[in-house]
Amino acid sequence: MLDRTARQLIDPPLNRLGRAMAAQGWTANRVTLLGLALGLISAVMIAFGAPLFALIPLLASRLADGLDGAIARATAQTDFGGYLDIACDFAFYAAIPLAFVFPDDANGPAGAFLLASFYVNGTSFLGYAILAEKRGITTQAQGIKSLYYSNGLLEGTETIAFFVLLCVFPAAFAPLSWAFGALCFLTAALRIHGASKLFK
Repeated sequence: MLDRTARQLIDPPLNRLGRAMAAQGWTANRVTLLGLALGLISAVMIAFGAPLFALIPLLASRLADGLDGAIARATAQTDFGGYLDIACDFAFYAAIPLAFVFPDDANGPAGAFLLASFYVNGTSFLGYAILAEKRGITTQAQGIKSLYYSNGLLEGTETIAFFVLLCVFPAAFAPLSWAFGALCFLTAALRIHGASKLFK
């Protein structure tokens, strides 16, 4: 829901930094993998009970996730680069909720519910992208992407804000996850409803 506005704010500085990094020899895929590594470091720190400190690599990971696209736009976008980016994003989005389960077994049911909602929402997102590609439907509402990014009630911006909340208020993991997971299921349902109108 907030990605379009966020992209308008962050894309200009990211594109400038991406061009500078590309000129220094950085590749988009290298930055994608660096972003995943930082995200996994954040997850490990959360699992070991240091969620506030984990905010540093978590936010750095998301900066790298924005920079890889900027570098690709400054050099050459590839299908594999887009594939690697989305695969690493999904790995990151799975690792952070899972990490909160390890320090507190009581987080297990809420964590499982949240991950299930991510799975369903992610499936609705990727399925929509496949059908849009098949029909030649394109959009740049969320910036220039390698695949169709359908909008939704919850998008990347909201998810990162949610992860930040979890790190700042780890004791509230369960209620926050039940609420966010329910909104993820609602997002998927709305996307499926939209697909039923567009692709039938």
